[in-house]
Amino acid sequence: MEIQNLKLLAKTDEDMRVISAHLQDSIVKTSDIANLEKNRIFLMQLNRFMWEDVEKGVFRKNKRIRTVLKFENVLKVTSKNINQKKNDRFLDFLAIETFKMPDKNYVMNLIFSGDTVIKLIVEAIEVTLDDQGAPWESKNKPKHKDL
Repeated sequence: MEIQNLKLLAKTDEDMRVISAHLQDSIVKTSDIANLEKNRIFLMQLNRFMWEDVEKGVFRKNKRIRTVLKFENVLKVTSKNINQKKNDRFLDFLAIETFKMPDKNYVMNLIFSGDTVIKLIVEAIEVTLDDQGAPWESKNKPKHKDL
């Protein structure tokens, strides 16, 4: 059976909600985050939990896959609660919030557990999610507390 890796392109707020949903419960090591200032590109390589596979049926295995998240047209990057000198820390991805500013640029908040946020200011929404390689089985399925 041929592997069908997920590839998504976001150009709108609605597209960003789809990418955010696919990334929920991903894990990223801080050393796998890069801001390429001169190229105006922000990259993250994550271990994505494959919710779409789990939801196909009761007997599906829990799987993760490496995925690259790429933001283009990046003007500025700031972070909250990330020590950039400790690049061996793992972050649990929760969601991406997107807001259009009065100057027509966008703020994109990448939200992680533990009140950790990476804030991007971008000229336009141009974001790709691109799975890499083959998935592997994961022992655990992420659990969420009921609110």
